[in-house]
Amino acid sequence: MAASRTPATADPPRRIAVAYSAGRDSTALLHATATAAVGQGVEVLALHVHHGLSPHADDWLLHAQRQCARWVKQGLPVRLCAHRLARRPAVGESVEAWARRERYRALREMALQEGASVVLLAHHQRDQAETFMLQALRGAGVAGLAGMPPVAERDGVRWERPWLQRPRSAIEAYVRQHRLRFVDDDSNDQARFARNRLRLEVWPSLAAAFPQADASLADAATWAAQATEALAELAAIDLAEVADAEGLKLSAWRALSPPRQVNALRAWLLREGGALPGSTLLQRLQAELPGTGDARWEWPQGVLHRHRGRLTHQRAAHTADAEPETSLRILKAGRYPLPRWGGVLVAVRVREGGVHSAWLAQLELRPRTGGEQFMAGIGRPARSLKKQYQAADVPAWERDGPLVYSGGQLVFVPGLGIDARVQALPGQPQLGLRWERG
Repeated sequence: MAASRTPATADPPRRIAVAYSAGRDSTALLHATATAAVGQGVEVLALHVHHGLSPHADDWLLHAQRQCARWVKQGLPVRLCAHRLARRPAVGESVEAWARRERYRALREMALQEGASVVLLAHHQRDQAETFMLQALRGAGVAGLAGMPPVAERDGVRWERPWLQRPRSAIEAYVRQHRLRFVDDDSNDQARFARNRLRLEVWPSLAAAFPQADASLADAATWAAQATEALAELAAIDLAEVADAEGLKLSAWRALSPPRQVNALRAWLLREGGALPGSTLLQRLQAELPGTGDARWEWPQGVLHRHRGRLTHQRAAHTADAEPETSLRILKAGRYPLPRWGGVLVAVRVREGGVHSAWLAQLELRPRTGGEQFMAGIGRPARSLKKQYQAADVPAWERDGPLVYSGGQLVFVPGLGIDARVQALPGQPQLGLRWERG
């Protein structure tokens, strides 16, 4: 009896998923996995994504259904799960990139819906070698040359490539030995796709001249992966010394050797913006950061500023159709997200310089309109925000966020802090406020 038909009274079977396109490689991996799972109490899910890009897609799905049905009759614990993509690539969007992104999204959704936390992928040594070559031709750095990892944890799913070191010939031999039926994707013959051009026009000559090309290039990807991990560890060590919550300390950063400067800067930008910076931006920063005075550099993740000996990151402004939040209640210490203002208001317990909690029970959030007066200290005159910002040397990009009022009284200003007129008395319970962008 197939594991998928286990009685309800028994413990549910463990599940492992295989990304199954019905092509040669995924057919071999699915068959090998299902064969190994016999008698182990493991159900194997065949995850098939119907992209809708080929006129043969319906036939491929039918083939997958019939193949899995035959294997179930033979006693293999396999079950097909299929998903049809409803979206289509946008005009001008790379079909390759779109198909890959949507395929992984669908695979993840199916795996999690079925309770499988592991998805096996049938990439092999030739695939890794091709990835290395394509990345090198695109001018990728060490991280790009590392190619596909054998194991990756993303979004609640563990992606594994058990055959990444296996030669293509071994998979072909397995298919012949077990007389496995599979489909051929006609798009593999279309030279307009970069990987196909490499396979059809370059690889035959490369393999003829260098028979060990597959293994050698796949090994190079492994070395690049190890180098990437070592560089990440080095960057973590350096950033502990040259960066803090306020930004990158440029004097400490300049004390590093030029290669370590680039490595630390790349890691800091990745941490700040969530994306690897382009080589052009890195080259500009390395050349221009040692300068003096204020400066700014734009990139897709926001704006970088050099100010007061630090490099800081102002995230890209959040755009939204709705108006920013206009009210807020703060009853205790914590983080209070204000997404339409593009940041978070943070309340922390303090012993002095804070505001009594009574002021925070009903707050109004307003933008700057001009004419607002702020008192920077007890006994000091209230002055315009513009003058207070200038006196405190607060740059323009640190002046965003809402002005916080209570009962018509200004309570808090991003970049300046608590207005002295509402500061709590010594011994009173009080909260400090700060504004965090992004």
